[in-house]
Amino acid sequence: MLSRARTTVLAAASALALTAGLALTGAHAAPDRAGKGPAWTAAWAASPQRPSTGFEPNWSEDGFSGQTLRQVIRVTEGGDRARIRLSNAYGSSPLRIEGATVARTEKGASVQKGSVRRLTFGGKRSVSVPAHEQLSSDEAGLRLAPFESVTVTLHLAGTTGPATFHAQSFATSYRADGEHTADTGAEAFGESTESWYYLSGVDVSGSRPAKRDGVVLFGDSTTDGFASTADRDRRWSDALAERLAAAGTARPVLNAGIGGNLVLNDSAWYGERSANRFARDALDLPGVGTVVVLQGVNDIGFSESDTPTYKPAPVVSARDLIEGHRELIRQARAKGVRIVGATLLPFGGSDHDGKRAAAVSDAFNDWVRTSGEYDAYVDFDKALADPDDPQRLAPEYDSGDHLHPNDAGYRAMAHAVAPNAL
Repeated sequence: MLSRARTTVLAAASALALTAGLALTGAHAAPDRAGKGPAWTAAWAASPQRPSTGFEPNWSEDGFSGQTLRQVIRVTEGGDRARIRLSNAYGSSPLRIEGATVARTEKGASVQKGSVRRLTFGGKRSVSVPAHEQLSSDEAGLRLAPFESVTVTLHLAGTTGPATFHAQSFATSYRADGEHTADTGAEAFGESTESWYYLSGVDVSGSRPAKRDGVVLFGDSTTDGFASTADRDRRWSDALAERLAAAGTARPVLNAGIGGNLVLNDSAWYGERSANRFARDALDLPGVGTVVVLQGVNDIGFSESDTPTYKPAPVVSARDLIEGHRELIRQARAKGVRIVGATLLPFGGSDHDGKRAAAVSDAFNDWVRTSGEYDAYVDFDKALADPDDPQRLAPEYDSGDHLHPNDAGYRAMAHAVAPNAL
């Protein structure tokens, strides 16, 4: 099935290239230079993936032509200005955006009247995002509160070809024929899917002094929120942001999970290996100060499956997995970002289970707990284990596949994190 990786957070500022007034980046997402416009904080993020079939129907391989795409996300930080980040990381040709808007969400594909803001890019309504690049819009004057739902609408007048996307959003996106970026109603948006396309981030500014206190959760399907209730924001990243806010220690929490993602190997379905995407998806997000890494169960579990979705699935040792995590630690330290490790959740009885995988998991978890190589650690293995069978998820936390938590399990993960670890 899908993988799980545990939480990851963090971020740092990186270099910015200004091209025709746009914040344009290549391999890394780059926040504004000091003194060049407002200080931005990432309020929501999704990790880009190459177009692929995936487990559920999606529009990534066909792309779009003469259509309007409407996507709903929820921010974990507020501000009085907002901008979006668009990714054409896996496009083979420039992506033409003819128009874009941002608005407060009403319900489904409808938005609040009076909240629609037309987005510009270098002062222009249309823009081309070069192949393998990403860019940010200009700021829009839209006041957002933490945990508010935001709707981003893109008009794709031409034929895009295969679309950079995030496969499993656990949120509904909508499509209409023609130009409907300013529509407040949902009537035109007759098609839907549970993926995000081209949209890789929403940043905010102006609510408070800029801080590097954002937390990125980095990992696989467990971080991504697999088996959480769709359109209800029940991933463990959502639960952690809510818990921190309730405790009076509110801060942005960003999700950098990709279902099936691996520490050591690339995959057509499951994204680039962790070290290759770590800077782009975590360390370089504006305002990030901590990353929580939960990853490795797919590396050790895919080879146990009778029908693996990743082939060939190499046999990975604990030493191999630890070296992969050490590379993430090195990258984070080089950026001045705090990095927190997480033990792998129990997976007994799942399609990842086997004597070899269990032994590797135990050895890896022992390293996370005792090596001191991470700045801190979170023990999800103990927090979600069945007291009567510690190799398995506790029944009240099991989504049913014995690999991924349910909504209650994701809340338990959030409560397993000591705030001082962040």
